[in-house]
Amino acid sequence: MKRHWLVKQEPSAYSWSDFVRDGRTSWTGVRNYTARNNLRAMQQGDPVFYYHSVIDKAVFGIAKVARVAYPDATAKEGEWSAVDLVPKQSLARPVTLEEIKKNPDLKEMALLRLSRLSVQPVTAAEFHEILRMAG
Repeated sequence: MKRHWLVKQEPSAYSWSDFVRDGRTSWTGVRNYTARNNLRAMQQGDPVFYYHSVIDKAVFGIAKVARVAYPDATAKEGEWSAVDLVPKQSLARPVTLEEIKKNPDLKEMALLRLSRLSVQPVTAAEFHEILRMAG
């Protein structure tokens, strides 16, 4: 059964447009145990929202998991994981954090409760509501 996810990235480091240009990326550098466990739970083909953090706080597009968790080559110590993601589609329009906060159907979303978590689960209902909001 497919699960849905959200990954966060500062657009100044690696934006949605950078990701689309590259066509694929290794999601490395995660150094939080909960986020790492979320990476390890991802399955090939799972849909993933791409969220800009810090500035432009919004969901910009949908990616999918192209390669499940494997050892993160950027880790100098510890057992950290990475996954490969490919861009699937840009949203018709970005859905902002402010819009998400105002939507009562999204009040339990991890993005609002665990705001610093860089890789987080999204329920199917939340995923579809954000798609609806994007038009």
